[in-house]
Amino acid sequence: MKILIVDDTPINLLLLKTLVGKIEGCIPFTFEFPAQALEWCHENQPDLVLLDYMMPEISGIDFLKLFRQMPGCEEVPVLMVTADHETEVRYQALQAGANDFLTKPVDRTEFLARARNMLALRQSHKHLASRADWLAEEVSKATAEIVMRERETIFCLARAAEYRDPETGGHIMRMAHYSRHIAANLGLPREAQDLLFEAAPMHDIGKVATPDMILLKPGKLDYAEFEIMKRHTTIGYQILVEAKSSLLQVAAEIAWTHHEKFDGTGYPRSLTGEEIPLFGRIVAVADVFDALTSERPYKRAWSLDDAVNFLREWSGRHFDPRCVEVFVRDWDKVLAIRERFNDE
Repeated sequence: MKILIVDDTPINLLLLKTLVGKIEGCIPFTFEFPAQALEWCHENQPDLVLLDYMMPEISGIDFLKLFRQMPGCEEVPVLMVTADHETEVRYQALQAGANDFLTKPVDRTEFLARARNMLALRQSHKHLASRADWLAEEVSKATAEIVMRERETIFCLARAAEYRDPETGGHIMRMAHYSRHIAANLGLPREAQDLLFEAAPMHDIGKVATPDMILLKPGKLDYAEFEIMKRHTTIGYQILVEAKSSLLQVAAEIAWTHHEKFDGTGYPRSLTGEEIPLFGRIVAVADVFDALTSERPYKRAWSLDDAVNFLREWSGRHFDPRCVEVFVRDWDKVLAIRERFNDE
């Protein structure tokens, strides 16, 4: 236990240091000048402070106020040494955060009793703090495990949809990373970026209910077929929306809104502009860009330049202009994602 002793009188420092030496497991740190003691406290945290009231430059009260403002020093016990008649000083010291007092001249027996009581309280506080840290760590571990299982469930569901769709696992990973890339460049908090990244792969889960003759048709869909295909947004929403998980709730919102268009000509609800949830607007850009630049049984892959020109041409009509702008802003990041998760 570290015992900080601050007193401008060398003989008092020696006396208190000697008394501290009689308490097992304690190491005294003595300072004649309060400013030096405060500097020491910036790098060290004492377990008990023995503080004289009458000191030049910085009084015991002022020292105590500055000490209590330091991180981690709010609960450190402080014994202030005062004269017996200094009642008003004791009131001020209590208001500043002193825990107990010693009266000059310091009595050996009284000192040892009060110091040991303060150190016992300090030990209990440190034990409780360690226990709280341990509990927080255990909760964090349990939460991380739940999140991991939830993420695995979402990926498995996304893969289930993928097996009925000519799109690839690479597409799922690329569009999820593209989505986080857009969210990051929009300045969204890290938590929101991660939530979007984990929910985005579920955007087409509703395709599990789309008939093969439509889902796997190599040519263009006719009007009736396209009307059936469009239902995958609502079906995906219905699959996910009843879940209690906030992650699956976000995935439901994305599934329902990623085919809406900024000008209101999208589906299923013809939402316009910022009526479309931001995550839906982000995924729309990420999904379309990757679909255009990926080869499928029914089409050749577009060049990157053609795909970017398409995004810009339809910015403000199909896509949120801000999402398009920030997507192409850090182009090297887009290329790195594309290379990392290529279909091969």
